[in-house]
Amino acid sequence: MKKIIKKAAPAPRRDKRLTCLVNEKENEIIDNYLQRYNIRNKSTWMRETILWFIYTRAETDYPTLFSDHEMRR
Repeated sequence: MKKIIKKAAPAPRRDKRLTCLVNEKENEIIDNYLQRYNIRNKSTWMRETILWFIYTRAETDYPTLFSDHEMRR
């Protein structure tokens, strides 16, 4: 009997570029944050931070059958 080894699906290629301009003060704030929390990969951190923000915002904005006020009564 042969054992079948399953391979994890490869991560999707990241071939779309996003560009963001910041001023000197904003750049200093970001660099200080990355240094303080020992974050070495700025690109990964930005991608995860942006997507986390979008995901959490989408969860809170998700349409519901009843309004927030009606659900709290």
